[in-house]
Amino acid sequence: MTATNPALTALSQGWCALSLLHGRIEAHIERALQAGHDLSVREYSLLDVLSRQHDGDGGHLQMKQVADAVVLSQSATTRLVTRLEDRGLLERYLCPTDRRGIYTNVTAAGLKLLDEARPTNDAALREALDEAATNPDLAPLVRAVETLKAPVPAQPVLECGHGRS
Repeated sequence: MTATNPALTALSQGWCALSLLHGRIEAHIERALQAGHDLSVREYSLLDVLSRQHDGDGGHLQMKQVADAVVLSQSATTRLVTRLEDRGLLERYLCPTDRRGIYTNVTAAGLKLLDEARPTNDAALREALDEAATNPDLAPLVRAVETLKAPVPAQPVLECGHGRS
């Protein structure tokens, strides 16, 4: 019989609790966004990330950066962009200074939907955290989430200065 390392067991239990919290929050937000706006959590996240682009240095994201920001593979991100583009929420364009660069902007319709969906997302997140906080095993994680600030990712300077549509 193999001895179990208590530190690894505790680490594994902590990871399971974090995974459980994430799953509950994501499922709660997914239901709210789908019901109210016909958006998935991934679609909302993509619109949110792309809506933060700007015309300054490093203001437009390459597809790899977008994929990293929404925690998807590049191929899954491309499929997601295509679905939202087909719905008229995103548009792709070639960078005028580097024809190899393809960038994506949120359309006016996409920005409108994002603005409408943001309060739903925020309320569902708050509800999910409040519910999880009643579970003694998850309450410490909820407190940690409530005190975290999102790290600002370093973005390389991109040479394309195309403005928003």
